[in-house]
Amino acid sequence: MRVAVITSTRAEYGLLKPLLHQIESDTDLELQLIVTGIHLLKEFGETYKEVERDFNITSKIEMNLAHNSAEANSIAMAQLQIDMTTTLRALSSDILVVLGDRYEILSVVISAMMLGIPVAHIHGGEVTQGAMDDSIRHAITKLSHLHFTAAKEYRQRVIQLGEEPKRVFNVGSLGVENIKKMKLLSKDELENSLGFRLKEKNLLITFHPETLSKLSAQEQIKELLDALKDLSDTGLIFTKSNADAGARTINEMIEDFVNEHDNAVVYDSLGQLRYFSTILYVDAVVGNSSSGILEVPSFKKATINIGNRQKGRLMAQSVLNTELSAEAIRESIQKLYELDFMNHLKQVENPYESDSTSLQIKELIKQSRPELLLEKKFYDLKDCYE
Repeated sequence: MRVAVITSTRAEYGLLKPLLHQIESDTDLELQLIVTGIHLLKEFGETYKEVERDFNITSKIEMNLAHNSAEANSIAMAQLQIDMTTTLRALSSDILVVLGDRYEILSVVISAMMLGIPVAHIHGGEVTQGAMDDSIRHAITKLSHLHFTAAKEYRQRVIQLGEEPKRVFNVGSLGVENIKKMKLLSKDELENSLGFRLKEKNLLITFHPETLSKLSAQEQIKELLDALKDLSDTGLIFTKSNADAGARTINEMIEDFVNEHDNAVVYDSLGQLRYFSTILYVDAVVGNSSSGILEVPSFKKATINIGNRQKGRLMAQSVLNTELSAEAIRESIQKLYELDFMNHLKQVENPYESDSTSLQIKELIKQSRPELLLEKKFYDLKDCYE
């Protein structure tokens, strides 16, 4: 069976990595790895090079994301659909595996639908009310044929969307599996790799545009930076934003902030090993990345989740939900260091933890019959008619 897997961002690749190894090592499966999106952009760290160190890339599809506006991204999506159609047709893929809710993934699954290639979707059924990704994720669900959710609540929501229960599997989070398997760097190794000496207090910060907010990207990031500017005793480790509309503004303002503050550094991408290792040695992850919800709780570390981008997701008790205002963010940072909260973190459980997530997904894909997956039935919830 020819299994095509698409990756377009550093975060998504980090999640997919154990599954890619599972597919690659199975003699009954042929991995077709397709790389696109910000992986191929220099300003975002050309993270395809990290992918190439781990796997053979079957195809690279560039996207024109130079202008980073809503209009430009829409046009880039249209071109990606054209290029993906050509690529998938040439590869004669039997099934396509996608993860998450990125706008480029929607173009990919539309191409697969038109070519009659069934789609396996990972991380469906989740809710992120502050981003257009929410609608995109549910649209991808309706275009997909196998579903691998990260929690039982999400499995139920996919079924609520009309997907047959026998096609929906709760397997947990791939990111949590990565944490369990990875040998992380020591503090000295991490500091040498970063070229940055950690302080007594440290924060890891990733902030993406809140695409449904009434505030501009500039206004959003200003609130966060205003909350951080007086933390001279704290190491501030930024990773750059993604390629959503407004991301370049956010990245430029972060770079200006770092140039003015000796206690701050910024990286295009840390890569999975350095990213997880950094979490191990910081006091909290700050921003609005999904990683703060899905993975950070497994480290027994706090997450300051800002604004509405992740609103609606199932969250561990280590997550401090905070309004997008400098004052609210400062109050949450102060709470991090309260003794009661620090003791509370030791008891936190991650609701996304499961066993052998990548193996479960691989085996379920392998056992599927792609030629039978395309015929879908809408599953009605009987209670709706009573």
